[in-house]
Amino acid sequence: MATAYPIIDHTYDVVVVGAGGAGLRATFGMAEQGLKTACITKVFPTRSHTVAAQGGISAALGNMGEDDWRWHMYDTIKGSDWLGDQDAIEYMCREAPRAVIELEQQGLPFSRTAEGKIYQRAFGGMTTKFGEGIAYRTCAAADRTGHAMLHTLYQQSLKHEAEFFVEYFALDLIMDDEGVCRGVMAWNLDDGTLHRFRGHMTVLATGGYGRTYFSCTSAHTCTGDGNGMVLRAGLPLQDMEFIQFHPTGIYGAGCLITEGVRGEGGYVTNSEGERFMERYAPSAKDLASRDVVSRSMTIEIREGRGVGPLKDHIHLHLEHLDPKIIHERLPGIAETSKVFANVDVTREPIPVLPTAHYNMGGIPTNYKAEVIRPTKDNPDAVVPGLMAIGEAACVSVHGGNRLGSNSLLDLVVFGRAAALQAGKVVEKGKAHKDLPADSGDYAVSRLDRSRNAKGSLRVSHLRLEMQKIMQNNCAVFRTGPVLQEGVGLMRQAWDKRGDLGVSDRSLVWNSDLVEALELDNLMYQAVVALECAANRTESRGAHAREDYPDRDDQNWLKHSVVWANEKAEVTISDRPVHLYTLTNDVQPVPPKKRVY
Repeated sequence: MATAYPIIDHTYDVVVVGAGGAGLRATFGMAEQGLKTACITKVFPTRSHTVAAQGGISAALGNMGEDDWRWHMYDTIKGSDWLGDQDAIEYMCREAPRAVIELEQQGLPFSRTAEGKIYQRAFGGMTTKFGEGIAYRTCAAADRTGHAMLHTLYQQSLKHEAEFFVEYFALDLIMDDEGVCRGVMAWNLDDGTLHRFRGHMTVLATGGYGRTYFSCTSAHTCTGDGNGMVLRAGLPLQDMEFIQFHPTGIYGAGCLITEGVRGEGGYVTNSEGERFMERYAPSAKDLASRDVVSRSMTIEIREGRGVGPLKDHIHLHLEHLDPKIIHERLPGIAETSKVFANVDVTREPIPVLPTAHYNMGGIPTNYKAEVIRPTKDNPDAVVPGLMAIGEAACVSVHGGNRLGSNSLLDLVVFGRAAALQAGKVVEKGKAHKDLPADSGDYAVSRLDRSRNAKGSLRVSHLRLEMQKIMQNNCAVFRTGPVLQEGVGLMRQAWDKRGDLGVSDRSLVWNSDLVEALELDNLMYQAVVALECAANRTESRGAHAREDYPDRDDQNWLKHSVVWANEKAEVTISDRPVHLYTLTNDVQPVPPKKRVY
């Protein structure tokens, strides 16, 4: 292998994999402290999927009404259906105002109120006074907040002279015999060379695995590469059964229509023209949490009240809003609706359907962003040299269900936390220990095996098979038999990996090979997501079981922890939810019935 694939070595204090919101916030935060920092990314930083985030970033600034970070914390715990770690949630909500003001000072062009303050809109599940009123908490740059954030953070990274390795595909982690992460192997798509990046700290900011589904709001690059690397390194993932369906993806296209539409006064109706959310969530109505709205829409369709010739979707209305408001606050939505649904939002409703959107599960971490590898004696034991942030991570601030606009907050708060912790534990310029002679061989052999695969099955065909299994067997509503069928079908799909064929043998811009490696990562996650969903015999947050319709705190108030090997043999364990806070400033919120 060494002669067939010569390897170029790099040494850094810190190596960040991924250049979305979380990766960039960590990158510039580490560079700012004087750590020699590399950022490896498979797409140009401003094309990372954070660019697609629309509605905004939550923070209790109180610019458009009374607010308090403790109310934000309560809403996030309730939204998580009590599966969120309350120490991490306290940290995130307390840090939120500072994070947003920091972004403003760095140049993020937020929309403004008449007084010149940051504009804030209502979002689902965000309340005042512990559930009494509606909070205007989501800070927005029109409906292109993620775009504005990504460009702002990239500029900061350039300002602090972080080094970028753009269009490099991360292959696998480099772990030593003591279980310490020593870096990562990557493939330069531009010239076909292989690179070994050594770092005292490796930070995975590789995003979610939305592309396990046939219909999703995720970009085609959202293949959960970091999660795949973690499983192959013998480390676990957490809460993989919790997959959020956004209520309003454009029917047929999957493109996201932000919750900010409903925050501005939009609402959904069925075939009878009824605003049915008033039946399901009498207080919050169209601004109930995403899992509640998604299931309500699905019930309406199932009971024959869907719209369209096939009665298989729902209408989202904006036409009653002032066109000036749409132009100022929802310009991207108007454009997206015209392009993908041929709808003029000022005159007619948008056809929408719940669509796979966000992964609450991922790489388990603590609130300092350190990756956790639970042991028999310590459920919070950390993996030296490894961090995870953003949608790739499971902190867990989102628990069983994420509240809208908490994701952009998660990125910047824990990106910053990772930088602060790295500043404490990484010694600048410290010499690296020698690596074993075979370090990186596993990654290279995997690459070589895929590159020379001569089977009869195309990558796109197996990917479609996987996506349809997930769409049919791990959807908004789940039952034991359907999940077990999905487990069996996914195992059959897994066994077909040996029959994959890659037609392009080159190493320069070989998109066929990239897709084969991405499919490998996706299939690991599809296997463990189905296994964990079949294993959890309750309904909680986004995981809704029709055969177990109630939340079961006695048996299931715990995180699922899952390992998988190359034969797709899965081991499921658990670790406790942190039902305690970091400080005495706020008390833990005990579990209670979750209603809106």
